[in-house]
Amino acid sequence: MTATVRLDKKLESTLIELSETLHKRKSDIIREAIGLYADAIKKEKSSKLAKAVKKTKDIDLDIYKSYEGILSDAL
Repeated sequence: MTATVRLDKKLESTLIELSETLHKRKSDIIREAIGLYADAIKKEKSSKLAKAVKKTKDIDLDIYKSYEGILSDAL
């Protein structure tokens, strides 16, 4: 697939500088950048999901302890 991307002057300079520094083609740098960005998004989603699961577990534990106290008082 071929894609066309418009870059402002600053991004264009950055891309050219990276290309020269790393001795890589600009298209290779762009592909690598997209891959790294996709990985970062996946990690962020996983992190948010893990935090949501932990929060739910903590709430469930609080509810359990509350019921446990009620049951102990009733006995």
